Amino acid sequence: GPWFAEQGLTLVAIDQRGFGRAPGRGLWAGDDRMAEDAAEVVALLREKYPGLPLYLMGESMGSAVAMRTMTLPAPPDVDGLVLSAPAVWGWQQLNEVYAVTLWSAAHLVPSVTLTGRGLDIWPSDNIEMLRALGRDPLVIKETRIGTIYGLVGLMDSAYEAVPEIRKPVLLLYGAKDEIVPAPAIADTLEKFERAKANVTVACYPGGYHMLLRDLARETVWRDIAAWISKRSGPLPSGQDENLQPCGPLAKKQG
Repeated sequence: GPWFAEQGLTLVAIDQRGFGRAPGRGLWAGDDRMAEDAAEVVALLREKYPGLPLYLMGESMGSAVAMRTMTLPAPPDVDGLVLSAPAVWGWQQLNEVYAVTLWSAAHLVPSVTLTGRGLDIWPSDNIEMLRALGRDPLVIKETRIGTIYGLVGLMDSAYEAVPEIRKPVLLLYGAKDEIVPAPAIADTLEKFERAKANVTVACYPGGYHMLLRDLARETVWRDIAAWISKRSGPLPSGQDENLQPCGPLAKKQG
């Protein structure tokens, strides 16, 4: 927030329903409700800052919510979307065994909780930040199976939303992302291309899933600020001109 403010950009962050201090902590509100919440925030900001450009930015699940929001009967009035490591790994990408298991568990024992302990997955190289999140009482450490089931549904909805996104998009992805697989991002980009969407893609060779919080986060921040300011020309990092480190993304673009 402070860094963007120094660049003349106001960053407004919200606790999504079911997370942080928002209502229904730990419970899945449904992608309809979450999208409507985001649209309502956009409307309030349009009222508070009339005449100023407004962009909807999300990271991971937040990106999926942003994409889903654009399919509402009355999509929010935004100038573009910034999608950082968008969660688009929905049912169409999920292993069939995993999909059946998750569906069964969500309908039989939805309140059972799971943790990510023992998976050996690193969402970022910023270890101090990860430790701080681990100490933060507002961060959910154990997730209900019903919520995981809802998240997969949201990711599927985000993927299906692509043809309805008629605003400029900046899509950011890290080559070391261990959360959202590169093929899922590549399929999403292919769908954007078929829809003839205005999409700028950047691949960060050393980037993890939490690009906005990684050790090299300022590189990503500068690209976002530059894209919002101009939306034309190469990004300052140059990572939009070489997608080879992200494998499938380069193939889809090529």
